[in-house]
Amino acid sequence: MTEPTRQATVEPSEPEPVPSLPVRPPVAPMLAKPVKAMPKQDGTLFYEPKWDGFRCIVFRDGDEVYLGSRNERPFTRYFPELIEAARAELPERCVIDGEIVLPVGAQLDFDALQQRIHPAKSRVTMLSERTPAQFIAFDLLALGDESLMETPFAERRARLESLFPHKGGSFRLTPVTTSDAQAAEWFETFEGAGLDGVIVKPGDQPYVPDKRTMFKVKHERTADVVVCGYREHKSGPIVGSLLLGLYGDDGRLHHVGVAASFPMKRRAELVEELKPYLAELSEHPWGHWAEQAAATVGRPSPGPASGGQRVPGAVSRWNAKKDLSFIPLRPELVMEVAYDQMEGDRFRHTAQFRRWRPDRTPESCTYEQLERPVSYNLDDILAR
Repeated sequence: MTEPTRQATVEPSEPEPVPSLPVRPPVAPMLAKPVKAMPKQDGTLFYEPKWDGFRCIVFRDGDEVYLGSRNERPFTRYFPELIEAARAELPERCVIDGEIVLPVGAQLDFDALQQRIHPAKSRVTMLSERTPAQFIAFDLLALGDESLMETPFAERRARLESLFPHKGGSFRLTPVTTSDAQAAEWFETFEGAGLDGVIVKPGDQPYVPDKRTMFKVKHERTADVVVCGYREHKSGPIVGSLLLGLYGDDGRLHHVGVAASFPMKRRAELVEELKPYLAELSEHPWGHWAEQAAATVGRPSPGPASGGQRVPGAVSRWNAKKDLSFIPLRPELVMEVAYDQMEGDRFRHTAQFRRWRPDRTPESCTYEQLERPVSYNLDDILAR
């Protein structure tokens, strides 16, 4: 389960089902609040791996299957292979909460998963056959004519386990433990398969939509990065996000993400502080960003691993009307940021500002400093 989990704009013409289920869409998923340390077992807690994909609630009523997203819009048209799999593998009438993930080899690939959100049906169909998604189930909201929303999680989990007598298939059951020591081990070892932490669920609680009644423990690491520019805030000419870069082995400066968590007053102050570093785009290391980004619409920007240079995108996959132009800065400022995990050669989520580093040179900010998690096989995790 990812947070923030980005969702796509869905065509308004897409029909919504009207299933005769005891729990009907849309349902806003129950959420988790971040905590710094793993909660100790108090006799009620369940611990699960935190999956890195698209949060989704599956509604099946016979042949009718509906995939609801976190923002309560349908995923149905983007994952036709899961529709067919739900009809073959799930009970005739059920509502199951979980995560859509895309395994590539022994690990999850979020970049490949994002490619599935595409307006062309032909491309969606092609990718569904070439890189089929899976669904990781971790909660049961309804079964048959019975709503389980008021049922304690411990019972919902037991009922969910009874639906997955066999391993394999497109619908998989997440492992769970009641041992905080085991959960701490998972936290350290599972990241190499693409998981990004641990979710902790009180076993005595009902399912509460859109409320943060669970807990999440996520990885946090730090890195020194180069500030290469900024985008303006939607409310006016103040800093919305700072664009961050790292140098690759090829000596080129690659876009690795953004830092955006600043109070409004601080955003205005940053505009003045950054003025001495303003640069002409033609003289900037990313001066060709618009041309390169336009040439890679619909697929990831090439990064150091593929011999290209990662630059900021020109078009948002999630909002085609969003302006992603930026104000270039001379790459001279260095800041320390906290990040939870890498997705390929970029930060998976928005990085958090920690402090300025006037003692560091921009050239010293390279990929070499980043921690690499120990590789772990995804099938080994799901086999538990």
